[in-house]
Amino acid sequence: MTHINPDPDPDRTTGLEPGGGVPPGETPPAESSMPEAGPQETHNPTKGWGKGPLTVILALCVLIAAFFLAYALILMF
Repeated sequence: MTHINPDPDPDRTTGLEPGGGVPPGETPPAESSMPEAGPQETHNPTKGWGKGPLTVILALCVLIAAFFLAYALILMF
């Protein structure tokens, strides 16, 4: 990923005075940001689903599938 400098070029930015200041009544250029900066996320690492919720979801799916299978078999006979 290439880094693009978000700071405006004072020579090509309108509204800037020679020293880089902004005259009264003029909106200054947007503040720059550092996209690569920031704290490392260590408090919420991704580790996938927990075993408990995954077991409950799979058990419910099996029960629902068994119900519809039994219902289909009852309708056939």
